[in-house]
Amino acid sequence: MGKIIGITGGIASGKSTVTNFLREQGFQVVDADAVVHQLQKPGGRLFEALVQHFDQKIILENGELNRPLLASLIFSNPQEREWSRLTQGEIIREELATSRDKLVQTEAIFFMDIPLLFEQDYSVWFDETWLVYVDRGIQVERLMKRDHLSKDGAESRLTAQWPLEEKKDLASYILDNNGNQEQLLTQVLMLLEGGKQDDRD
Repeated sequence: MGKIIGITGGIASGKSTVTNFLREQGFQVVDADAVVHQLQKPGGRLFEALVQHFDQKIILENGELNRPLLASLIFSNPQEREWSRLTQGEIIREELATSRDKLVQTEAIFFMDIPLLFEQDYSVWFDETWLVYVDRGIQVERLMKRDHLSKDGAESRLTAQWPLEEKKDLASYILDNNGNQEQLLTQVLMLLEGGKQDDRD
């Protein structure tokens, strides 16, 4: 039975730095966002469910989903948001479970990168959970720089997510990314080597 570690964080917290490093070390990492992207391609399970629900208006001429239109249809309407959370959430969970069950057969340890790990109750899947944490002010600065957003734009995107502060109490281990990349990856190596570092205070 493989050991499964869940990785989560927030937008611009540095999660991809951690997962890229783990892949370089030879570990398998299931990326929930990549799975969703695949499912939303023409013929994918999410694509079919969305078109059935919203009809053909959400398909572009090239056959792909019109993501901006889809986002506006879902996020401007609480009922559609709930439909999306339940329907898309269930399909995504099934697909991630399939990936998990395959890797458990072959890997002694592997990782799953799930942005909404705590929000959607994935915690029970994992032997431990790692949270990539960064202070709110630094998170805003990094997001502004990365996505060329105004301060208000960055703040509003962060407000749509659970604060990282809340997730700290739920995670097994916290990777503090307020410093530089080297400091972050040193913490990852310590956890991989079994040095139970924990920055809860």
